[in-house]
Amino acid sequence: MLLHGFAATTQQLNAAVEMISAAAPFRHLKTPGGRPMSATMTSCGRCGWYSDSQGYRYERLDPANGRAWPAMPSTFAALAHGASMAAGFGPFEPDTCLINRYAPSAQMGAHRDADERDFSQPIVSVTLGTPATFLWYGAARRGSPVKIRLLPGDVLVWGGAARKGYHAVQKPEGGVRINLTFRKAL
Repeated sequence: MLLHGFAATTQQLNAAVEMISAAAPFRHLKTPGGRPMSATMTSCGRCGWYSDSQGYRYERLDPANGRAWPAMPSTFAALAHGASMAAGFGPFEPDTCLINRYAPSAQMGAHRDADERDFSQPIVSVTLGTPATFLWYGAARRGSPVKIRLLPGDVLVWGGAARKGYHAVQKPEGGVRINLTFRKAL
């Protein structure tokens, strides 16, 4: 479900991203095959999403410095909970937020979020910065995807039967796009 403009406090969210990235800087993670991802990433919460030659996974400590990931700001948790409720998925208490930074040349290929332990919880995705087009493939990574243009402050929520759906993100429209992806990982 697309919630247009649901994240109305984007200035406050951007300030929180700056504080998080000061403690756990954005970095280019590598796929298990050794290729660098085009978007830079960081995380906050009880764990962070990570990828390297050992595979895709959640880590309780930031592998870059051995410290706990920055705490999830209360504004982040409240936004994710509120979006889940508004989209009809009920109460949601994320334990991690993966933060992607898309430079003008960055994109994300078709994938599904399947590293979490509990698939009964939704994914809540928030767009900050420059608009971008989200591609929804669904159960299979083939065919023509549904194209959803995401504007700053838009929140996209998916769960239930669609929870492990394939999706992708095209290059942002000229500037930098920040994406907050809330998940229940542990």
